[in-house]
Amino acid sequence: MASQSRAVSREEAQTALSRILLEKIRRDKHPSYTQMTMLEQSLPASLHRDYLNILLQKVIEDDRPSITMLRRIQRIADQL
Repeated sequence: MASQSRAVSREEAQTALSRILLEKIRRDKHPSYTQMTMLEQSLPASLHRDYLNILLQKVIEDDRPSITMLRRIQRIADQL
């Protein structure tokens, strides 16, 4: 019997990619600018708070957080 695969919706694909990027950003001490930008372009509303919390944690752990990171946090917070 041939296996039937279900087509993945655009939203499911974006959410899957977002979760992968969120995990990479969480693990990296200094996350990739490109990965953060890609994430922000496809981040579903349901993951905005997770992303914001990850960025806030990065700032808390950094003695000298970058202005770029602070501005990202401000932009994400404005979208909530």
